[in-house]
Amino acid sequence: MHAHDFWISSGHHLLDRTEGGGLAVTDEFLKAYLARPEVVPPPEACDAERLLWARLKIAPRDPVAPEDIAAMADADARENWRFLVGFRDRLVAAPTLEAAYRRIVEGGAAGIPPLFLNQLVHAILRNALDDEADPFVLRAAEMFFRPQRLTLHEGTLLLADEELVDGDDVLDHNSPLVAMFGEARAKELDVMTVENAHGWYDRSDAFDMVQDFRHGGPARAGLARAVERWVRHLLDLEVAVEPVERVEDPSWVWFVGLDAEATRIGNALWTGAAIPEEDRNRVVALFRMEILDRARVRPDLAGRPVWLILAADRNRIVRMKPQNLVTGLPLAAATVA
Repeated sequence: MHAHDFWISSGHHLLDRTEGGGLAVTDEFLKAYLARPEVVPPPEACDAERLLWARLKIAPRDPVAPEDIAAMADADARENWRFLVGFRDRLVAAPTLEAAYRRIVEGGAAGIPPLFLNQLVHAILRNALDDEADPFVLRAAEMFFRPQRLTLHEGTLLLADEELVDGDDVLDHNSPLVAMFGEARAKELDVMTVENAHGWYDRSDAFDMVQDFRHGGPARAGLARAVERWVRHLLDLEVAVEPVERVEDPSWVWFVGLDAEATRIGNALWTGAAIPEEDRNRVVALFRMEILDRARVRPDLAGRPVWLILAADRNRIVRMKPQNLVTGLPLAAATVA
């Protein structure tokens, strides 16, 4: 284990490691979902909901029949329990948490709330980055499972955890942190620098360090390394990723959008459509990926780079979809386990 523990909130301490390095689902991990405030039956819950919850608290892998949920009086409760039990069944059916995640995203993630998907990413990344010694990589990796708000100030591109933002539009201000969070919240935040980066470990579950995401800086390089580690862990595939300022390849053949906006913009570029200035301004970062094991790549694309696009939406929120790195690479079908 890393000398510094981090991301306790991922629940990694509730999981077991398999011989292959994956995470094995435990009863304790499943029970943690039942303890979530949105799952604990409210005071007005009916007996059917209370009985099912109490039974699964004792035996979280117990089969749940459709009639167990249909007997619940509240329609919202029935829907919530169908989601939860369906998600649980996918977890316990797979040999590892990583395998469950791959099966979910390769099937389109239908019926899985984004919150649950982000929690899986959180735990899997904690495992993949267990021996990572660079706090800039670890802070950048938070982007995989926590949306970020972007602001620009005097040439500095800042990314901060969206949950810490008041929700108002970000305005120009003498202090970008005050502009993003207001006076009171800004006092709790620090922009991550080489000098204070080691302090990230003590506050890793607060998600309150702000990234200076300018090209050439350690934060953007950290995201490139986090992508390498994610792809290696989930696909057993070695890749090299580097930040770039522009795509200098007139015959580029493959891209992966790291979020929905980036995918939309990339598809427009792919078809040769004119890109509005507003969309161009939404592009936050570009990366060049080289897949080092060419035998794993589609023969017609072996040796060609994969371009990665990261973008923000109209509210300046970056919502990464790391599943696109699992499902979107140009791998030969026979090489995908």
